[in-house]
Amino acid sequence: MTRHWTPLAIAYLVLAAAGLVGTWIFNVLAITQMVDFIGDLLNSGPAVSSISIDLLVVAIAGCVFIIVESRRLGMRHGWLYVVLAGVTAFAFTFPLFLAMRQRHLTRLTTGSPPRA
Repeated sequence: MTRHWTPLAIAYLVLAAAGLVGTWIFNVLAITQMVDFIGDLLNSGPAVSSISIDLLVVAIAGCVFIIVESRRLGMRHGWLYVVLAGVTAFAFTFPLFLAMRQRHLTRLTTGSPPRA
């Protein structure tokens, strides 16, 4: 079971966990304080707006990469990472995709058949 978990895949998993915990701590705070997410992103000054646009563009590019790369490699359900990003956080789903991609690549290079 653990033979395809390379150090790189594990590093991506650690980043995914950090992304999930880090974002959801603040999401829960925002929800309990009934904060307007969009209003905060757009009206908290130019620095926050710059970071927001920066991360939004990176997330969109990452979603395109996830779809294209999962199709190229024959990974099933690549679209699911994009959908999960809207429910959890892209900071979680992108490193999670990278971890699963690394496992898939390791499986391909070692000649192990993909799991059904």
